[in-house]
Amino acid sequence: MDTIKNAANYVSESVKGGTSEASKEANKHVAKDGNAPLDTRATATKDMIGDKFDQHKHETSADVHKEAAKH
Repeated sequence: MDTIKNAANYVSESVKGGTSEASKEANKHVAKDGNAPLDTRATATKDMIGDKFDQHKHETSADVHKEAAKH
């Protein structure tokens, strides 16, 4: 039963990591957009950093669940 739970958690965390990565990339494009207002670019930069942190957190958690499902 734990193996199934760990596998499900692995999939969930992998999806969350992918979502965070997509959001990070979108914010990166806004932050680099010279036509966007400065406050919008600054907010996008802040959000991009937060998304990168979330991506790393979810990917690490997914790896832990993946390894736990193997054993």
